[in-house]
Amino acid sequence: MATKEKDTNKELEVEEIVSKSEQFIENNSKKIIYGIIAIALVVGAVLGIKHGYLIPQEKKAAAAMFKGEQYFARDSFNLALNGNGADYEGFEAIIDQYGSTSAANLAKAYAGICYFKMGNNEKALDMLKSFSGGDKMISPAVTGLIGDCYVNMGNIKEGISYFEKAAKQADNEVVSPAYLKKAGIAYENLKQYGDAVKAYTAIKEKYYNSMEASDIDKYITRASALNK
Repeated sequence: MATKEKDTNKELEVEEIVSKSEQFIENNSKKIIYGIIAIALVVGAVLGIKHGYLIPQEKKAAAAMFKGEQYFARDSFNLALNGNGADYEGFEAIIDQYGSTSAANLAKAYAGICYFKMGNNEKALDMLKSFSGGDKMISPAVTGLIGDCYVNMGNIKEGISYFEKAAKQADNEVVSPAYLKKAGIAYENLKQYGDAVKAYTAIKEKYYNSMEASDIDKYITRASALNK
């Protein structure tokens, strides 16, 4: 009976690790969309100035993206990814056709999220890792989602490394505490309770105004009691 309960608790912990990033994507999907678009436009403008020949490509790619973003916003991930067979070819096709553009880079992030939502963690990893960005919101969210892919694939240790990287990349009270908490839960799953305490304590000390900090003491208490 005790073993059965332990297995059930382990399953619940892994689900909790992954669900936090899914919640982040769902709760902030519009911000993520608009944020990535803004980044893409800025990068596209810079590239356009340096390489005039890219401007037409950027315009075509941006136009091709429009319907995909609509499907994505409606959670129609398969259509967003693979197209509708009529007037939209899909994020995959945009990546192939406009690979040198910032819009194609944006499509990689969209495609990675689509694959993740559809349960294809390996393809999600490929796409998410190929995305490049340097902002404090979108890039950490993509990094954290890479961590979720690894957790889903059973590589919790690798997932933790990406959760911690996402927290460091963001260094803000919206994203960082969410991924530090995910790292802490994952550490507990591996019975590395001392590391879990460190992750939870970082939330309490550095991001004390965050939503995660409101109940972090109980996580610290639990991990500390097990760290014997």
